[in-house]
Amino acid sequence: MPNKQQIIEFYSEGFQEENRLLSGLGVLEKLRMEELLRRFLPTAPAVVYDVGGATGVHSFWLAERGYEAHLLDIVPRHIELAQERTKSGGAVPKSMIIGDACKLPYADASADAVLLFGPLYHMTEQTDRLKALREAYRVLKSGGVLLAYGIMRYASLIYAIDKGFINRDDYFAMISRELEDGEHRKPESVRTITDSHFHLSDELRAELENAGFVTGETVGIQGPCWMTPDFDKLIQDAGFAERALMVARQVENEPALSPHFLSCARKR
Repeated sequence: MPNKQQIIEFYSEGFQEENRLLSGLGVLEKLRMEELLRRFLPTAPAVVYDVGGATGVHSFWLAERGYEAHLLDIVPRHIELAQERTKSGGAVPKSMIIGDACKLPYADASADAVLLFGPLYHMTEQTDRLKALREAYRVLKSGGVLLAYGIMRYASLIYAIDKGFINRDDYFAMISRELEDGEHRKPESVRTITDSHFHLSDELRAELENAGFVTGETVGIQGPCWMTPDFDKLIQDAGFAERALMVARQVENEPALSPHFLSCARKR
């Protein structure tokens, strides 16, 4: 996987994760993820470990709905921002700690559900992804739910076509590598996520099964409407947002139409 310090620096000094779900594609993702959490999670009050949960957007949302949410993230800045948010009042996660998805500080069979919405795509080596999945398996109760988030193998290609980047040599070289083996290697000249692994949905399902899980549904998250001209502006309109959600639901069984997808699995 990329050097842990590289990931920490990426989120601390450049990319601001705390703002990602407030604009553009993030708005649609947040709306869609909330309805998927309602669908796949056991009812509250269940124990949910939000592993790699960044600043706790989902952890706070779960706490407000009666879940015992525990936030863990490798980036100290994210945990600091989550702790700062508790000062505004309201329901808060049960715990918020700095930690590593490959070595969880939780007891065996202690969670009803685990969310891996951040870690897996940051792990370029399959051995690391399997470590994280097996740790999630360890801390889940029998029958517990894992929700694993992947970046779709074709996301950069579709984005490049939409934005006219396909004729840029640096971007085209990056895409060619991704399509070949899923390895996203960020050139210095390209503004994008740090080195990552972009999955095919069947590939992530196979990794889940390798880690011992029984796999269930795999669904696209945002659907194809993110390619709409002026999407970032249009998504702020409630009417357009609802139509984009409707399309995402209708085509969710074709994960390749979304830039991100969610795989649901259970502990045996």
